[in-house]
Amino acid sequence: MPDYCDIAPEHEIHGPYHDNEYGFPEKDDSKLFERLVLEINQAGLSWLTVLKKRDNFYRAFNGYNIELIANYGDYDKKRLMSDNSIIRNKLKINSVIYNANKIMIIKKEHSTFSNWLNNYHPLKKSQWVALFKDNFKFTGKEITGEFLMSTGYLSGAHREDCPIFKKILELKPPWMNID
Repeated sequence: MPDYCDIAPEHEIHGPYHDNEYGFPEKDDSKLFERLVLEINQAGLSWLTVLKKRDNFYRAFNGYNIELIANYGDYDKKRLMSDNSIIRNKLKINSVIYNANKIMIIKKEHSTFSNWLNNYHPLKKSQWVALFKDNFKFTGKEITGEFLMSTGYLSGAHREDCPIFKKILELKPPWMNID
């Protein structure tokens, strides 16, 4: 069965994500939050569906402004539920808002979401999953694992024979710092 390193290169939508983002270390909180939102919305759907709607998510969620999303109320929930350019799932939308609030709390204690992740790194995948389940909504084993792989905290985003793997190694992602 082909994996992402087989199907993504040269694909007009998967290719740019595979070649420039997937597995690359990320420190920007809004980009980390975006990745979490996209992974949550991918649950039960194809990654291609999510990538096709990526710009729409960016617009609908105000550029992933965490503070603004944390303050979303009923009007915003209704607006998102009626926006057919995104994935309209009440549980997913509510989890995004809840998670934005949680990240605001995390930022009070750790300055950034990135610092919070670094504070807990390194953990085994099962420990990350437990930590995310304790802190966030709609973050099970697959969502947490993909979020962490996509942002460089867990290995496995690319095969070692993938040319992108070498580029990522040069950036020294957090998963390389495991003793």
